[in-house]
Amino acid sequence: MKYLLKSLTLRIAQAAFVCALSLNLGVSFGQDTRPDVTPPYADTTSIPGFDKIQHIVFMVKENRSFDQYFGTFPGADGATTGKISTGRIVKLGHTPDKLPYDLGHGWNDAHIAIDGGAMDAFDEVVNGNVNGKMLGYTQMTQADIPNYFAYARTFTLADRMFSSLAGPSFPNHLYTVAAQSGGAINNPNGAWGCDAKSNARVDVMDADGEITKQFPCFDFETLADRLQTAGISWKYYAPPRGKPGYGWSSLNAIRHIRMGPLWESNVVLDSSFVNDAMAGRLPAVSWLITGAASEHPPDSTCLGEGWTVQQINAIMQGPDWNSTAIFLTWDDFGGFYDHVPPPDLDQFGLGPRVPLLIISPYALSGNIGHTRYEFSSFLAFVETRFGLTPLTRRDTMANNMLDSFDFDQSPTPPLVLTPHKCK
Repeated sequence: MKYLLKSLTLRIAQAAFVCALSLNLGVSFGQDTRPDVTPPYADTTSIPGFDKIQHIVFMVKENRSFDQYFGTFPGADGATTGKISTGRIVKLGHTPDKLPYDLGHGWNDAHIAIDGGAMDAFDEVVNGNVNGKMLGYTQMTQADIPNYFAYARTFTLADRMFSSLAGPSFPNHLYTVAAQSGGAINNPNGAWGCDAKSNARVDVMDADGEITKQFPCFDFETLADRLQTAGISWKYYAPPRGKPGYGWSSLNAIRHIRMGPLWESNVVLDSSFVNDAMAGRLPAVSWLITGAASEHPPDSTCLGEGWTVQQINAIMQGPDWNSTAIFLTWDDFGGFYDHVPPPDLDQFGLGPRVPLLIISPYALSGNIGHTRYEFSSFLAFVETRFGLTPLTRRDTMANNMLDSFDFDQSPTPPLVLTPHKCK
């Protein structure tokens, strides 16, 4: 009954919010969400030193909240206790390297957990309380993820990074390429993307808050299209069809890319990233997705961190380090507790906080950033750098993360790390 009341309240609130916002701002939240304003940052010559960044890498991993990974990081806005649905405050336990099961993190789960901003019902998500075992109320420490802590100490850790949508992987990955999800709010049933079976469906919410089930293949413009039109090099590194992680290859869900020549020329194997980085073949903009090392529960965090270190080491040991900005983030909260209520930007999000590490010779060193970011901020950074027009209101309004950089500082040298041994 509590869930039904929450769900009904959420739908009423969504409808009221969308109606009010549409009347006040003339905003449409359907697939046609191009902004009607010119961004103030189109002239990149007004940002001295920004041209030092020639390579931008988005590394997107899976299903961790900020408090679950960095709740114990000194100086960050983290938590080591959390409130559960009964009102009791519990100490966050220790997350095992491999979980016995996944935690609920879909659209309904996210809104149940957030509970209108109370952030007190992560025990009520699917598998949130199994025989009194509340794995969502656990976290890792420096001993578990020493290399992620080393990056955070050396470069910038952002503690106000939110997932773009209060829901799971499929829609949030779409935000990383398009600053929208086409209205999708959940993961599809069965296979994902345009080459899914004909009976595959995904929940899609319209501007009135009504949800329909549609084939998980969309046709809106992406940042990749803008880069291609502008003659700016890009690649999307991701697992191939039939391999773990293929569903997170977002461009598979964009019809004109999946069914067009860019799929063959620009969507490439994730396993080729290290060689490209070491050989100085990185394009201007890269997305990097992986499968088995994604850290998606129940998979190993240790193995995932080791894979990440290998990719970043390749950049740092290759010829492009001095001109690169790396953004390492996680796509959604994964059912894990976080204590900071996400802001309501529109009917889709924001969702709970996720970790973000900004790694670059020009990222502020030893910095904890408190500016609000979301996945659309990645797009805003690229658009600012290359003078591209934003795709939607989200990337028009998003903070572009330049406040985490200092192009006048002495470049931070490479931090080549050794993956720690997994038990």
